[in-house]
Amino acid sequence: MNGGADGPDDAPAEPGTPPPPPRRRGRPARAADGAGPGARERILAAARTEFAERGYDKTSIRRVAKAAGVDSALVHHYFGTKEQVFAAAIELTFAPALTMPDALAGGGADVGERMARFMFGIWENPVSRQPLLAIMRSALTNDTAAAVLRGLIERRMLQRVAGELDVPDPEFRVQLAAGHLIGIAMLRYVIRMDPIASADTEEIIAMVAPALRRYLTQP
Repeated sequence: MNGGADGPDDAPAEPGTPPPPPRRRGRPARAADGAGPGARERILAAARTEFAERGYDKTSIRRVAKAAGVDSALVHHYFGTKEQVFAAAIELTFAPALTMPDALAGGGADVGERMARFMFGIWENPVSRQPLLAIMRSALTNDTAAAVLRGLIERRMLQRVAGELDVPDPEFRVQLAAGHLIGIAMLRYVIRMDPIASADTEEIIAMVAPALRRYLTQP
């Protein structure tokens, strides 16, 4: 004798009927990986912050995923390897600098001043300066980070500028100009060596502009 009436779920299955799927416990299988609208953007923003704060060596896919609130597999799905995540993050950070070829289009006698003013405008802005400093430090201490940064600068900036120049060895000229500015940036913003660290920006621009113009325009 049964202790009570069987409910519909307790009734025996008809012969040949497949068994019902097992019940899942806990939360639904849906967003266990954090996928959903804006997931890619969250990952990219988290990667940018993690690389800026920790550098290349101390940042991992797992840390980026945790910061973005997603599963590590989703980071790999959108971006691939750690190197590729870094490349995507620094391209976002370098976005203001990547417009430099447009600012220098047409050349002209003031091209050196425009190049210096453009680059120092980015470096003097605290919002853009801090992530740039973090990227440079990563590139100085890790070969992979250096290779990614080098490829981005060559492909997206220097080659485009060189293509606009009507001088011998244009790529060499552009690299000389870029090296000039990067050296100043290292002394001023990374090492913070006086008097260049405390010099007025306009004074620096006035001093370096003729040298940049010579690199970019003189035969």
